[in-house]
Amino acid sequence: MDKPEHDAVQTSYDILAETYVEHLFKELDNKPLDRELLNRFAEEVKGSGLICDLGCGPGHVAKYLSEQSVTVCGIDLSPAMIEQARKLNPAIDFQTGDMLALEIADHTFAGLVAFYSIVNLSRGDVQQALFEMHRVLKPGGRLLLAFHVGDEMLHVEELWGNPINLDFYLFTADEVSGYLSSAGFQIEEVIERDPYPDVEYQSRRAYLFARKSE
Repeated sequence: MDKPEHDAVQTSYDILAETYVEHLFKELDNKPLDRELLNRFAEEVKGSGLICDLGCGPGHVAKYLSEQSVTVCGIDLSPAMIEQARKLNPAIDFQTGDMLALEIADHTFAGLVAFYSIVNLSRGDVQQALFEMHRVLKPGGRLLLAFHVGDEMLHVEELWGNPINLDFYLFTADEVSGYLSSAGFQIEEVIERDPYPDVEYQSRRAYLFARKSE
């Protein structure tokens, strides 16, 4: 991601932070499959070490995992999102960071969850982000990745009454599976679902469970 794109993403989410909380902090209440998959991920990683919610936004996924007895932290590009996350989840550690260049040592995390964290990344940037995820995971570390299914890019200049400048990228499951394999991950399972009516943006969703080789 070049600097203007990077700055546009950060600025847009800084603008959105408070409204994002209003609309999405409790979204998991209405998404049973998402909760089921997070529960499964929690069981797989519980007790294995520190888990990172990458692209955490206001920390609602980190909060859910913490409630499942997972030791979790969060990283997000937007300082305003991190401010919200810390306020809403004072017992969890949240830090700003760029998933394309994480200031994290190799083999730090036992697991990563990235729920819709790649949606503002171009295809080339997604591949770079996945290499970074692989780098910071311990051998055998697990990844749960969620994204919108499609092959288009949508430019958005307004959301919930806020002026923004964001590109949203949709990916096929096969495409992201290929990127994961190229980054060194083993794909364990691919799950897709139709959107929940009246709950979320009406795109099909994909969830990939993957593991870094031992």
